[in-house]
Amino acid sequence: MPGREYRYRDPAVAPAQHRGRSNRRHRIPNNFTYISSCVKYTMFLFNFLFWMCGLLLVAVGVYATLDKWTNGEVLSLETIYDVLFNLAFLLIIIGGVVCLVSFAGCIGSLRENLFFLKFYSFCLLIFFLLEMVLLALAFIYPHKLTEFLENELSEKLIASYRDDLDFQNLVDLVQQDFECCGLSTEGYKDWRKNEYFNCSSKAVERCGVPYSCCHKPQDEALINFMCGFEVQELQIDEVAKKINIEGCIPTIQNFIERNLYPVGGVSIGVALSQLFVIWLSRTLEGQIESQKALWNIQTFEMVERV
Repeated sequence: MPGREYRYRDPAVAPAQHRGRSNRRHRIPNNFTYISSCVKYTMFLFNFLFWMCGLLLVAVGVYATLDKWTNGEVLSLETIYDVLFNLAFLLIIIGGVVCLVSFAGCIGSLRENLFFLKFYSFCLLIFFLLEMVLLALAFIYPHKLTEFLENELSEKLIASYRDDLDFQNLVDLVQQDFECCGLSTEGYKDWRKNEYFNCSSKAVERCGVPYSCCHKPQDEALINFMCGFEVQELQIDEVAKKINIEGCIPTIQNFIERNLYPVGGVSIGVALSQLFVIWLSRTLEGQIESQKALWNIQTFEMVERV
């Protein structure tokens, strides 16, 4: 009857027009792929850049370590503070982790390897969660964090000032840039904890502070390395005329509070970029799994035809 639709149990006996229409409805182009080239190569380029940065950090750390070794310096890694205050070894560790994770991202995206991609996204997720936990603890227990920094870390840091030249230069850089002296709320008096600057020391620098504590010279072209000598014996008014007396931890805290919006914006930007990369990785994983499923279906259909 006209307008009536007939159904056939065996597609082979159906009219040619019905068979063709059914094939056109379910046929998938041979060059079709679920994997997006944009996602794939964005992942590869991003991780390749980080892999190069990691290699650079490792190279700088190895060079600094070898330079210390040739100069006769002993590499002591007995405690966690020895690792934190040894910048060369710290660069090797950070660079190695960056290299390993970004290499997994490179190979996983370029070769469409699910194992490397899952390892990469898992590592990024762990890093992100650790950052969030530390940030939450800093907001929930700010006094505990300040107490730890001013007591435990301050004492170890001040005492290790002369042990490592790279670490010494870093401390001097922070004190000069933020115009501070020492770490805790005691300010310049923290340097009494160092055996070279303690008033009971026999060194030339006894009762003094590092030159980086001194006020920045306005007209002097040369740095006066003796400007902080014997300032611990002076009255606070006279000390303030020569050096910065505030500790670096309170100074940095005040700097963050004064620039809360820019600091918050940078933190949010870093967090969003990490989430974006995790999303890229998970998206590529899903596309690869869909593509593998499509290949299995096409292989099964080819076997059936044979």
